[in-house]
Amino acid sequence: MPRKQPLAEYRRKRNFAKTKEPAGGTSRRQSKRLRFVIQKHDARNLHFDLRLELDGVMKSWAVPKGPSYDPKTRRLAMQVEDHPIEYNAFEGTIPEGEYGAGTVMLWDRGTYEPEEGGGIDAIREGLERGNLKIVIHGKRLQGGWVLVRTRADARGRTQWLLIKHRDETAKDDFDVVDEETTSVASGRTMDEIAEGRANARRTAAAASRKKRPAPRRRRPTRSKS
Repeated sequence: MPRKQPLAEYRRKRNFAKTKEPAGGTSRRQSKRLRFVIQKHDARNLHFDLRLELDGVMKSWAVPKGPSYDPKTRRLAMQVEDHPIEYNAFEGTIPEGEYGAGTVMLWDRGTYEPEEGGGIDAIREGLERGNLKIVIHGKRLQGGWVLVRTRADARGRTQWLLIKHRDETAKDDFDVVDEETTSVASGRTMDEIAEGRANARRTAAAASRKKRPAPRRRRPTRSKS
């Protein structure tokens, strides 16, 4: 029996002669810590893509409303095809006519681990069981979270719920999706990414630094003997 290619579905949906998305297969794991990324994706419908590194790919879920720090809030997460590790660095625009056409922002990134230890085996077991408890170490997301599998929709896609655990990082009065609207990689807004522009604030700061005159060097004074 031929070995299943983990990125076959991902590659089948994309024309890499047209999209700048990575085809995958060139990145090797460089850290013992598992990586995660969340990308804000303005496609047919605005949503957030949660991706967790496991077994050489990024396991992926589309979260329509994005994550919530409120433990009482359950966010729908639709499992989608595995993505390549290289997708962790992708930010830009997928052209019209291509799968997922629209603007993609690197909204958060960092590392994650199983909540109760056990390494990669615990992650695999949690996914298989449909109850994956993890601790996230991101720039915007922190603390304990759980992905709970519920059922499949009419199209056969597996539905999960993304829920914040009740810990010291939980907040019921903070909407992280509304508050954090720029890229953790480039500082750009969705509009700036869509238009291919550099971040205005960073560009202005860089220009200001260039205009500053270099400090004058003082000549050493000779001591009188």
